[in-house]
Amino acid sequence: IQYFKEQERIYPKRAWGRYRKIKWVVMIITLGIYYLAPWIRWDRGPNAPDQAILVDIPHSRGYFFFIEIWPQEVYYLTGILILAAVGLFFVTSLFGRVWCGYTCPQTVWTDLFIWVERIVQGDRNARMKLDNSPLSLEKIWKKGLTHFIWLVIGMLTGGAWVFYFNDAPTLAEDILNGQIPNAVLGWVVALTFSTYVMAGFAREQVCTYMCPYARFQSAMFDKDSLIIAYDEPRGEPRGKFKDKETHPNQGDCIDCSLCVQVCPMGIDIRKGLQLECIACGLCVDACNEVMEKLDLPKGLIRYDTTHNKEARAHGDVAERFHILRARTLWYTAIMAIVGGLMLFSLINRAPLELHVLHDRNPLYVTLSDGSIRNGYDIKILNKTHDDKTYSLRFEGMENAEMKVQGITGVSADNLPVYSDSVANYRIFVVAPKPAVERTEVRFILHDNATGNEDTMDTIFMSGK
Repeated sequence: IQYFKEQERIYPKRAWGRYRKIKWVVMIITLGIYYLAPWIRWDRGPNAPDQAILVDIPHSRGYFFFIEIWPQEVYYLTGILILAAVGLFFVTSLFGRVWCGYTCPQTVWTDLFIWVERIVQGDRNARMKLDNSPLSLEKIWKKGLTHFIWLVIGMLTGGAWVFYFNDAPTLAEDILNGQIPNAVLGWVVALTFSTYVMAGFAREQVCTYMCPYARFQSAMFDKDSLIIAYDEPRGEPRGKFKDKETHPNQGDCIDCSLCVQVCPMGIDIRKGLQLECIACGLCVDACNEVMEKLDLPKGLIRYDTTHNKEARAHGDVAERFHILRARTLWYTAIMAIVGGLMLFSLINRAPLELHVLHDRNPLYVTLSDGSIRNGYDIKILNKTHDDKTYSLRFEGMENAEMKVQGITGVSADNLPVYSDSVANYRIFVVAPKPAVERTEVRFILHDNATGNEDTMDTIFMSGK
């Protein structure tokens, strides 16, 4: 008993038209950005990397042109993820799954792999014939060349990825000299293999079974979202074009199945909108080409809204595409608020930060003269690209003395911190025993060169 049908391989036929041209432009732009972005330089001064986009894992920094993100500023990453998610919802509510059809990495690399396959092995019928033919020299060299080019593309993909985490020119020189770090080599091999498998073999199965977006994208649609639609009242009943003279009620669809043959997902859009549809528009190009040859109006398959489809079915005039509606306004408002908060935070980003951690065990120490000593771990973040010296003040306790433990030449008035780095100091505060068990106090960090300050409230414990 066969419970599961074997997955049928899809052989997309070449399509040409407006949307195929748009896909080529988008592919060139996105691949160009991906492969070239690590080589863009950005001058941040002598003590900082000059790579415009860099995730510096050893030093726990993220650089994006003029923006520099520290580990303590993970909320920026949260904001970016929120903007990306809501932006995707916004685009989907307007134009359906155009992200999937044009800019998703899975779609872009699959398109590239299919193009290689078509160049080497031929178009749809030639590839089907080659796969069904017995093993021969022609089949070996065509298949071998195809997979070799796929592996090269996969290797370039993995190679470009690691440049985002290392200085690109330096790493490129190391690779050319055969001095590849093991971590870099591991990532290149892993991404080469994953690109080869996902774009060469998995293809539409990633979109159908692995990507969660296909499962919930319909929740973001409404009747004014643009989707790929088949004009059923105009197209049905289907029939051969030559039979139209004897069948005056026959629709414009000649049942050529080109819309199915060019679909990278292998679906028949004439059956209605389906989960697998990625809104790439190739079926629109194929159908329009046929309609043009038959001197029939284009648009039998087109981008349309459910609202307009229903209006035409009732004989009403279709309305213009509405961008401003409740759903899109809400998404716009959310993106504006999150983006505004991030921009405000970046503009007002402090060049230094002070963090203070009071000792937990023991909370305090009673000295021989009866005074009380508290210990604190001080962390100073110098977010500038210049070496700095800071002074530290203590407020909230009368007659308190502050000392820096164990570093020669360093005092509370002279705390050096290297550029773009974090310094840790051990601070002791000694004061006469106060009348209360717990006193609210404050540390104030002062930049000796610029006058910038940061404060941190904490406690001074003395016991009963």
